Amino acid sequence: MAEMSDVFFVDGMRTPFGRAGEKGMYWNTRADDLVVKAIIGLMERNGDVPKDRIDDVAIAATSQTGDQGLTLGRTAAILAGLPMTVPGLAIERMCAGAMTSVTTMGASIGVGMYDLALAGGVEHMGRHPIGGNVDPNPRFVAEKLVDPGALNMGVTAERIHDRFPHLTKERSDRFGMASQHKVQAAYDAGKLQPDLVPVAVKDADGAWGLATEDEGRRPETTLEGLASLKTPFRPHGRVTAGTSSPLTDGATISLLAGGDAVKELGLRPKMRMVSFAFAGVQPEIMGIGPIPSTEKALKKAGLTIDDIGLFELNEAFAIQVISLLDHFGIADDDPRVNPWGGAIAVGHPLAASGVRLMIQLAAQFAERPDVRYGLTAMCVGLGQGGSVIWENPFFDGKKKRK
Repeated sequence: MAEMSDVFFVDGMRTPFGRAGEKGMYWNTRADDLVVKAIIGLMERNGDVPKDRIDDVAIAATSQTGDQGLTLGRTAAILAGLPMTVPGLAIERMCAGAMTSVTTMGASIGVGMYDLALAGGVEHMGRHPIGGNVDPNPRFVAEKLVDPGALNMGVTAERIHDRFPHLTKERSDRFGMASQHKVQAAYDAGKLQPDLVPVAVKDADGAWGLATEDEGRRPETTLEGLASLKTPFRPHGRVTAGTSSPLTDGATISLLAGGDAVKELGLRPKMRMVSFAFAGVQPEIMGIGPIPSTEKALKKAGLTIDDIGLFELNEAFAIQVISLLDHFGIADDDPRVNPWGGAIAVGHPLAASGVRLMIQLAAQFAERPDVRYGLTAMCVGLGQGGSVIWENPFFDGKKKRK
């Protein structure tokens, strides 16, 4: 009989993230090839894991069409050289795709059905813009089930500013600038590079190169520069390109394992899954989604927000993160929050981003044995939020030295 099991995040890797569009480094690279490259890199780094022991491969994509279609988990597994005996599936929950890949595979491990699984996501927003090639049911608008603006993520961000006037544009600008500076500091300190899989890329002239770093970073960002940016989602609005995640291409992948597999194969997990939750909110203000999902995840874990020592929050928009921090009484510049920056600087390839949060949290856990619990959380299009709470296996109970 299968028994309940702990769920461990053994390792995670990702491609460098590229700017979406014709000028981006992945314009001539297929979406499925990005996730294949990530899988190959992860399996090479974890060579002691027998490929035929992978029970399932879950790969998410928001736009499941073209080179992001055809049951990505299965096709990517085959293309990455996993045995034909390894099955796979595709998952779609917009921005929380990779997060849902992890929680779905994690749940399968938790109930004892799986021992090992791969979970991740990919988004080529250059080839597949959000909402492209879809046909929303006319009832959404005809019956006023959802405001038409709910499908424009920037409009939903403006509405959070409307609802909470004390969350000012100046606070968003300051948060956006800090993200850029923190990401560059993390690069300068070599924090992010170890988990990046280099990708061969071809430019418009047919010349080959190697993508080794996130392409969209703007470390020179200043408050003065941000203050002068246009507000594309509303005249005289408060959301700008400097406080929004850019359109991005990229892929992420993680290796999950149950307790028995960890012992049998001598694996060294980077995190243990404690709880997870998803929640729905009004689509018109989808950015507040992580608030109820985090409350649910904390309740399931028997924890409070004060127990969380590190936060990896997806920066779809600065205002979205600030609204969560404000709700829980956490300062905008709290050092526990996104210490290595976030999506405003590195990008947000929709369905891939959840595992990027986990990769960064795992790397921080290794450096912070004084921290026991961490949170990865994100808002999700059409009015949802997703949260996963993790435990640090390196926790030693000692307070951090100043």
